[in-house]
Amino acid sequence: MTESGQQLTQTGSRQIERLKLASTFLKYRPSPQNKDSGCRIRTVSLLAPCVKLELVLGSRDRVMANKNRQSRLKRKVYEKALEELQVQLCHLQAWVKYKGLRVIILFEGRDAAGKGGTIKAITERVSPRTFKVVALPAPSDREKTEMYIQRYMEHFPAAGEVIIFDRSWYNRAGVEYVMGFCTDEEHARFLQLCPVVEKYVVNAGIILIKIWLEVGEAEQKRRFLARIDDPLRQWKLSPMDLESYRRWYDYSRARDLMLEATDSEHAPWHIVHSDDKRRARLNCIAHILSLIPFRKAPRNKVKLPKRSTHGQYDDATPLKSARVVPERY
Repeated sequence: MTESGQQLTQTGSRQIERLKLASTFLKYRPSPQNKDSGCRIRTVSLLAPCVKLELVLGSRDRVMANKNRQSRLKRKVYEKALEELQVQLCHLQAWVKYKGLRVIILFEGRDAAGKGGTIKAITERVSPRTFKVVALPAPSDREKTEMYIQRYMEHFPAAGEVIIFDRSWYNRAGVEYVMGFCTDEEHARFLQLCPVVEKYVVNAGIILIKIWLEVGEAEQKRRFLARIDDPLRQWKLSPMDLESYRRWYDYSRARDLMLEATDSEHAPWHIVHSDDKRRARLNCIAHILSLIPFRKAPRNKVKLPKRSTHGQYDDATPLKSARVVPERY
């Protein structure tokens, strides 16, 4: 077979695999008892050129979504409050560096619960060398043979650092358990040992803050719908997200088991309702600030030094012959 023929065969095989994968998602239908509360399906481009899927809000979901939208925080109010909180985050950053604190903030929650947006609001005005975001991909073959928490511990903070986990070792209690990526025994062992390990982490002097973002059914569906058609958000929607959407109550039970087993005095869970993203971000940031005692760190008064004129020359002329980016805007 020619090289081009082999490429066509491989491409065809990949498309077939995608179709098989998509077909598992398309099996979901509303229950006959309450058709309008379920998810109706028709076709638009999503997973691949040959795979088409769309979720459509039922009337009950539209009512809930409209109600939530009407009560949402206004943008101007949100932006003013966020700026004030971000000033406090800058003060916290200076205090963390001044006192050599070590902080871990981990975010968990359903898909489309608003974890990424909340983390972005926290890190927008602070240094990425102090507030470091860790979002690990699926474990490699080598990492699968390590102690489970090992790849997370590699990112634990040194003095003067705040590590933010966008999903964490609690993957084992959520997606791994629901999707069958771990055994029931591994899941049970994780829930048993996790509070013990976190006790060692806290006793070592690390401030551990665990945030769970809780989004409602109707709002999650609305956000998934928005991701389908918006090219700026389509990258957020993966086959795994669609499968998690189908297994709403499986994830609810996994959440309940996790909270019951790992909500401890030394490392409690903090639940943030996130149907209104703006309120959720503000509430979350304000709560995090309340959990870490801090005050303004002392700092020396800054004064710009006088520029030296030694070796002065026309330093703009050499740039005239350089490749300059066209000013299109």
